[in-house]
Amino acid sequence: MKFSVLALTALAAFSTTANALSPAQWRSQSIYQVLTDRFARTDGSTTAACNANDGVYCGGTFRGIINKLDYIQNMGFTAIWISPVVTNIAGNSLDGSSYHGYWAQDIYSINSNFGTAADLVALSAALHARGMYLMVDVVTNHMGYLGCGDCVDYSIYKPFNSKSYYHDFCLINYNDVNSIKTCWAGDNIVSLPDMRTEDSAVASVWNSWITALVANYSIDGLRIDSAQQVNNDFFPPFQSAAGVHVLGEIYNGDPNYVCPYQTYMSGVLNFPAYFWITQAFQSTSGSISNLVNGINTMKSTCSDTTLLGSFLENHDVDRFPSLTSDESLAKNAIAFTILADGTPIIYEGQEQHYAGTYSGNYNRAAIWLSGYPTTSTFYTWIAKLNQIRNQAIYKSDGYVLYKAYPIYSDSSTIVMRKGDTGSQIISVFSNQGASGSSYTLTLTSSQTGFTASAALIEVMSCTAYTTDSSGNLAVAMAGGTTRVFYPKSLLTGSGICSSLTGTASSTTTKATTTTGSSATTTSSCTAATSVAVTFNELVTTTYGQTIKLSGSIAALGSWDTTKAITLSAASYTSSNPLWTVTVSLTPGTVIAYKFINVASSGTATWEADPNRSYTVPSGCATAVTVSGSWQS
Repeated sequence: MKFSVLALTALAAFSTTANALSPAQWRSQSIYQVLTDRFARTDGSTTAACNANDGVYCGGTFRGIINKLDYIQNMGFTAIWISPVVTNIAGNSLDGSSYHGYWAQDIYSINSNFGTAADLVALSAALHARGMYLMVDVVTNHMGYLGCGDCVDYSIYKPFNSKSYYHDFCLINYNDVNSIKTCWAGDNIVSLPDMRTEDSAVASVWNSWITALVANYSIDGLRIDSAQQVNNDFFPPFQSAAGVHVLGEIYNGDPNYVCPYQTYMSGVLNFPAYFWITQAFQSTSGSISNLVNGINTMKSTCSDTTLLGSFLENHDVDRFPSLTSDESLAKNAIAFTILADGTPIIYEGQEQHYAGTYSGNYNRAAIWLSGYPTTSTFYTWIAKLNQIRNQAIYKSDGYVLYKAYPIYSDSSTIVMRKGDTGSQIISVFSNQGASGSSYTLTLTSSQTGFTASAALIEVMSCTAYTTDSSGNLAVAMAGGTTRVFYPKSLLTGSGICSSLTGTASSTTTKATTTTGSSATTTSSCTAATSVAVTFNELVTTTYGQTIKLSGSIAALGSWDTTKAITLSAASYTSSNPLWTVTVSLTPGTVIAYKFINVASSGTATWEADPNRSYTVPSGCATAVTVSGSWQS
């Protein structure tokens, strides 16, 4: 069967892209996971009913996310991970509906429950305008079917509409590696037809599809669902076609099983650490020793722990507060995941201490029902942790590359070091819980790397410390509270614990700056007064034709075609028909614009509706790129 190229290219009209991040650049990011249907509604309601146990669509949308980006960014996050975006099967069942996005039917169209293709473009653009990034969940392992595995109507799928593109039906036996790769997830209520991704025809379509998806929606990274169920050799060409960092879901707690997947993809979710962190902090009798041994095992087994995704909760596991009501234990567990190696991931609702279980889908409760408070205990806790991590990254390029390790442990305590000497974070984690005793824990200079009489700030409580004449640090412990230490000299003007370090400079701002070929995360930089916006447009022209840019502001001719900006065809080729121009614009400017094709006679032809829109970043960025294709 031949697959439609038109279905891939038709989406290109919506493209407005900023350059994607490399795997190395993802190390510096901090991700907020959004279950799209459950985060925010377009109408902004905080009372709209959503019974998670019903397992049906509740009304969360791309536009809803856009409207709540302040809520996310003000916690210090630099990226979001959203649910799969393609059209899913319709209907309800005992297993619920496809509100989560993992039961695909048509990979060439956008799930209309979440919004339109233009809405997804707008979300990507809104993120990039803030110096933030977009990670999208993708599912290449299976499609979805409302019915039993032996009664699937394959004709409903686009483009894989024949049984020959799927493995024969059999339910997975997770104790059998071959079964994991070739049998089906799901059940006989909603079956999940398992793709033959080892077939070149199937793999080729997936590779073409992901190239288009990433380009059309300016996607910066991917999370790959059910990665262990897909044949391993599928992934290197797929990631190459995507051109972005990926985090594969390998739902297994054994490092010897999980780590080898880094041979096939740049990153995986750190499920082994998830299990150890949960076990260590879910009760006052949790196993710290298993966590210590586990961290050391991951460092020696994985090729690069700094490219893993560090998490405590997601949509497929019990929320941590369902295991314990002790907030001190929850704070320690969250802090450990954020300050660990790799890219930290916080699942929506952790900041509001949601406590639902995976059973019954209660871990997927609607976030709007919380009212989005920004002064709640865990919202501010997470914000503080992201803030010190961002500061450490800003002050030391080596922070994200340094592999954290335990410098001290006992039955209830683990102390971690991350960062080179002089710019290290020393974190003390305890599972004694809120009723934990008050005592002093002394850490030596040889353990922490701190020198004699070093001035430090414990940033979670904003308490000043000084090491003694031998460099020893006497840590006051009480109530099982996390302690996070950082050199005071590196906090001056950062706004962190300002009563001790001074107020933040009024001329600096937090941002992630994207340039033509790279993105650099900083926690403090000079705010831009002008931004060089490069407009790249792919459009095939004939001799004598010129592409121009016309828009709603004077710099773009105020919609007067005689004053439109002329693009250059210096890099134009038949295979890459690129027209480009760079315009200096004021940060925060909101523009509407279109491209026009001007013939040698002077006749101007506008591209098709709708008008494009863009907001010039208000931050540190001095140069950004907006790319697209002719709307026809």
